[in-house]
Amino acid sequence: MLSADEQLHVIKSGVAYLVPEDAMRAKLAQGRPLVAKLGVDPTAPDLHLGHAVPLRKLRQFQDLGHEVVLIIGDFTALIGDPSGRNSTRPALSAEEIEVNAQTYIEQAFKILDPARTTMRRNSEWLAGLGFADLIRLTSRFTVARILERDDFQKRYREGVGISLHELLYPMAQAYDSVAIRADVELGGNDQLFNLLAGRELMEKEGMEPQVCLTLPLLEGTDGIQKMSKSYGNYVGLTDEPADMFGKMMSIPDELMVKYYRLCTALPVEEVDVLEEQLASGGLHPNLAKRRLAREVVGLYHSAEIAVEAERAFDRVFKERDVPEDIPEHVADLPGEVFLPGLLKDAGLVPSNGEGRRMIAGGGVRIDGQQVNADALNVPRDRVLGAVIQVGKRRFVRVVARS
Repeated sequence: MLSADEQLHVIKSGVAYLVPEDAMRAKLAQGRPLVAKLGVDPTAPDLHLGHAVPLRKLRQFQDLGHEVVLIIGDFTALIGDPSGRNSTRPALSAEEIEVNAQTYIEQAFKILDPARTTMRRNSEWLAGLGFADLIRLTSRFTVARILERDDFQKRYREGVGISLHELLYPMAQAYDSVAIRADVELGGNDQLFNLLAGRELMEKEGMEPQVCLTLPLLEGTDGIQKMSKSYGNYVGLTDEPADMFGKMMSIPDELMVKYYRLCTALPVEEVDVLEEQLASGGLHPNLAKRRLAREVVGLYHSAEIAVEAERAFDRVFKERDVPEDIPEHVADLPGEVFLPGLLKDAGLVPSNGEGRRMIAGGGVRIDGQQVNADALNVPRDRVLGAVIQVGKRRFVRVVARS
C-alpha cells in the first residue's frame, strides 16, 4: 500500500475541497482500509460524465485498497435534495425511484469494481425510524444551522416557500454516515453543507467524524455551462462510441486537464506530466485531446472500439478537409434555432436568404451530416457544440452564450 502522503496526493487530484485535510492524512496514517461513502438519489435514469466524476474518485479509493459503500438514496429521494434548488422538488413515486436505481447501478458498475463495492439502500435504516427517533435526530441540529444553507437563505429572502420536509434532508443524509460509520464522504461542491452535517452528527454521536471531499462541477462540451442534458452539452455513459469520441473532441482546450483528472482512469502522476507538457508546449493540444477522447471511449466501451471511433471521426472530418482549429461562434440558443439566421450571425453567409439557398442546395453540414433541404428550424441540441460547415471552406463551432 502507498504511504499516507502518496495516497493523499492521489486523493487530492482534481478535488475542490477536502475538509479537514489533516484529518484525512491522519486516517490514512492509521494503515487500515477506510470506508469511503457516496450517496446518490436515483432521480434520473441516465448518467453522463458529470455524474461519473464522484464515481471515478470512488474507484481511486478502491484502487488504493479502501472500502467503498455506494448508498442508493431510495428513501431520501422521496424527500428530494434541495441543494441548489430555488423551489421544492417534485416528489417521485417509489416505482420511479426503483427503475432509476436499477439503471444507475448498471451504469455505475462501468466504473466501480462490483467485487469491491458494498451496495446499500438508505431505506434500510431510515424507513424504520419512529417519531421518537426523529425527535432525537432533529435535536442534534439547530434551525439556525440548517438555515445557513445558501439555497435556503436565498429562498427565504425571496419569499419562496421552503417545505418542512426539505429541512430534514441534510439530517437524513447525515444519518447515512452514522449508519455505515463512514470515514470519508464524497459529493459535489453543492453537497458540502450536507457532508458537513454528517461530520457534525457523527461527532455528536461519539464517533470519529468523517472527512468531507467535494468535487467540482464538470463543464460540458460548450465549456461554459455545467454538463447537463437540458443544456445539450453532455457526454452520456451509454453514448455510441463515435458520438462519444466526437463530443470529446469538441471540448475547449483549457478543460482538457480537468477532464483528464475527473473523467479518466490515468494515474495521477501521468496526468501531472501531461499538464506540464501542455503548459510548456511540448505536447500539441490536438494530440492530447485525441488521447483524452480515446481514454474516455475506452473506459465505457473498449480500447479497440476507441481506436475505431477515432478512425470514424477522421473519416468524417479529415476526409472532408475540416480544419483542426475551428473558430467559435457564441450564440443565444433557444429551444429551436432558425438555422439561416444562425449561419448569418456566424458570418458563414451574408444574409438569411443566402442561408436558405445554401441549405436548399445541400451546402450546409452539421458535424459532417448534410442538412435536409427543408430544415430551416433545428433543435438547440443539434447545433450546440457542433461544427457547422457551409460550402467547402467555411466552418464554425457553435457555443452557447453564458
